Amino acid sequence: MNDIEKFVEYIIDSNTNFQDIDRIYLINRIKGLVGDDTTSDSHTVDPLKIRDALVLDAVNNGRIPDTPGDRERTGDRIMDFATPIPSAVNEFFWNLYSNDPEMATNYFYTLCCKNDYVKTSAIKKNISYTSPTNFGDIEITINLSKPEKDPKAIAAAKDNVSNNYPKCQLCMENEGYQGRPGYPSRANHRIIRFQLGGETWGFQYSPYAYFKEHAIFLSEKHEPMVINQHTFANLLDIVKLFPQYFVGSNADLPIVGGSMLSHEHYQGGRHTFPMMNAPIEKVIDVGDSGVTAGIVKWPLSTIRLQSKNTDKLITAATKIHDTWKDYSNENVDVRAYTNNVRHHTTTPIAYKKDDMYVLDIVLRDNQTSQQYPDGIFHPHQDVQHIKQENIGLIEVMGRAILPPRLKPELHEVEKYLLDEPNNIAKYHQVWADEIKQNNNIKKDNVEEIVDNQVAKVFARVLEDAGVFKWNEAGQAAFTKFTDLLKED
Repeated sequence: MNDIEKFVEYIIDSNTNFQDIDRIYLINRIKGLVGDDTTSDSHTVDPLKIRDALVLDAVNNGRIPDTPGDRERTGDRIMDFATPIPSAVNEFFWNLYSNDPEMATNYFYTLCCKNDYVKTSAIKKNISYTSPTNFGDIEITINLSKPEKDPKAIAAAKDNVSNNYPKCQLCMENEGYQGRPGYPSRANHRIIRFQLGGETWGFQYSPYAYFKEHAIFLSEKHEPMVINQHTFANLLDIVKLFPQYFVGSNADLPIVGGSMLSHEHYQGGRHTFPMMNAPIEKVIDVGDSGVTAGIVKWPLSTIRLQSKNTDKLITAATKIHDTWKDYSNENVDVRAYTNNVRHHTTTPIAYKKDDMYVLDIVLRDNQTSQQYPDGIFHPHQDVQHIKQENIGLIEVMGRAILPPRLKPELHEVEKYLLDEPNNIAKYHQVWADEIKQNNNIKKDNVEEIVDNQVAKVFARVLEDAGVFKWNEAGQAAFTKFTDLLKED
């Protein structure tokens, strides 16, 4: 069999959409994408490798330009044939869920990997390791999986008529969308629907996952992010629905929020982050005997709430959030408002530990100043050579998402430390000199030393983002704040 015939065989064998009588129809549909001259045989039974061969046919037949975006869009359209339609995916998922929630998520995640919506091959390119710091182990990843934007695609997008469909990459209208220059293909994308707080929400996986089963929970409505009592209730309801997953929300303000504040959504998945393992440093009183509360030994200022009663957790979390929104302490540069502009919000994370529900509430402040124009509680200038982007939900919990530029740059730092010819970036120079001065650098230890130093810088990044520092003044101010929570 040639590649089209093999792929059609795979579709019929693995998909509830099609039967043997659909074979000719499928052959012609794929020919419509890649051209009639498709007698190639890639000598493989791997469906993704066959898909890649068919995309190459499309290029060779002149059906598509040879650009990363066009190849990806065509590949996703081919994989769409091998993916059950949304109604079938949802029906199968919820039938499995009625017996075992974990079996249902296993099915959905496997489907999203098999049809290449979750880009497992690209994700394997990421650099990932764990390193010890003063706050326990920190997880470092250098994100190499997301494709770079193609200059030809950028130029083509400039000539496109303005298109507001879908409104953003989190809208449900992305399901099955064919993509366009400057906007990713979602032809093989599927979303699980469910009810949350009396509204329709969707559950999907992230194409370029940052951890195992990286899930996204998104509102059907295209409305801005907000943190309030409803948020805490939603997060705990999701944990009840999928107890094997954590779920959290980015903050709802610029600088301390995520990269997409225009669409209400949460992130979750099957991963235990360093912050979750951090101990309680000090027990506090939040005015409810049914809730255990404490300050977490973590660089960002975090209050951990635990209870079997989710209603009590929601009440306690709301009290913390509302109190923090209006709290100021000039002694530690904490200001709730300047010129009637709000600066305070929280980053909440929910998960289950044994038979207890847990809510970690991280206090955030997005002020700027003349000294810190990027943010007072944002990575300061001396660490921006490693990390200058916003500190969002995933990084709050101790997993660094570092830019791809660092892979070659750190290699040059290693050569500099070994006194070899190098092209070290100027903004790494001071840091590299400090490493050289304080370590005995050898060929067999230089990589480990640099890795550990990157982790220490990221720990400092998190300390910069913490509103109450781990010093006498900071902890005294934290105590003043938590004392307010005792009141009913």
